[in-house]
Amino acid sequence: MYKIGFITLGCKVNIYESNALADEFKKLGYEVVSNDSVADAYIINTCSVTNQADAKSRKMIRHARSLNKDAVVCAMGCFTQSHHEQALEMDEPDILIGNGNKRMAIELIDSMLKNNNRHREDHILKERSQKDYEMLEATEFETTRAFLKIEDGCSNFCSYCIIPYARGPVRSKDKERVLEELKNIVDLGYEEVVLSGIHIGAYSSGPEYHLKDLIKDMIEVNRLSRVRISSIEINEVNDTICSLMASSNKIADHIHIPLQAGSDKILKLMNRHYDTAKFLDRVNKLREVRPNISLTTDVIVGFPGETDQDFEDCYNFIKKVGFSELHVFPYSPREGTPAASMKNQVDGNVKKERVKRLIELSKELWHDYCMKFIGSTQEVIVETKYKDDYIVGHASNYLHVLLPYDPTLLRHKVLVRIDSMEGEYMHATLIKDLDKGLKF
Repeated sequence: MYKIGFITLGCKVNIYESNALADEFKKLGYEVVSNDSVADAYIINTCSVTNQADAKSRKMIRHARSLNKDAVVCAMGCFTQSHHEQALEMDEPDILIGNGNKRMAIELIDSMLKNNNRHREDHILKERSQKDYEMLEATEFETTRAFLKIEDGCSNFCSYCIIPYARGPVRSKDKERVLEELKNIVDLGYEEVVLSGIHIGAYSSGPEYHLKDLIKDMIEVNRLSRVRISSIEINEVNDTICSLMASSNKIADHIHIPLQAGSDKILKLMNRHYDTAKFLDRVNKLREVRPNISLTTDVIVGFPGETDQDFEDCYNFIKKVGFSELHVFPYSPREGTPAASMKNQVDGNVKKERVKRLIELSKELWHDYCMKFIGSTQEVIVETKYKDDYIVGHASNYLHVLLPYDPTLLRHKVLVRIDSMEGEYMHATLIKDLDKGLKF
């Protein structure tokens, strides 16, 4: 039996794709081992969203080779696609695959192992015109949350972003395949599904079927407790999405909406297609139907031309919106994007200071948001053991909830009372096991 290890960097889409490939290798009789184990083959599913992600991708490719000099090493994904020449210059990978045909790894790795054939396989340039959706289906996940990839690619071309070049244009999974996969996920016992993609708000399955229609069909699936919208652009938070959230508590009380900048000048330079007034208006409409919704966001600091005043405008706008948590990134020039050649690049030390301030603000926002729920009751899907004395799960609004250790509650949906906050976690008391009845 051959052993294969996966090293997955970056987004939920990469996690989904790695899980799907792992399932296929298991069907061939492979044993999937941890990413630091000695294996016969390794797949490194790379990321290229920042310079740091590129560096980590290169490091992990080298790391895989160091684990076993005789292994088949396959590097795939955004780094290999967008930095093809750099990937070719590396000695470690036997196989290079971009985005759009990751399934190719199965046959290539299996053939190399069985035939002891180690010549370099490069499948990057062939895929740059790839426009079809690649069918992959993942069925096993490490938590009670299952990821469901419904879309790939992005056609927005924000001025700072390499992803449209690395992932290609928007393409969607057929609605019948999505719903069939969802039913399979539920049959396996998963109660929460996270809709995943590069730009899921652009999902379509035919001219009259879009994301709102897919969500309508998904919430009708029996035994599914929760649908979580992983990330959606503010322009796509329309009246129909708000109406769906008003009518169904199956849709999680949490949405990630990328802001990227809180200055209209910087938003225009970023090619983001909205201003702060529009963003706030849509958020207010969302809060009309979900007053306590958790809104998380991405923010880029130090974009070319960002002055001290632009940053202060961003800082104050974030407070005005009242996000519950921020994901903060210093601007990272990506070769080939318009922003990389813009004037007035911001000094690195200035970026660091601004990142620090927003991270501190994020901690304050998260604390303030969580404290509102002390004494409230919440439905929690229990995921795993936490340290020795607790089990942990997530509420619909993404609160991280700790309960006293009880292995019989793992993977169960429970009703709890939130008692206190410690660090990032909420301590709670069990009221009822919703899968088994009252807990005495």
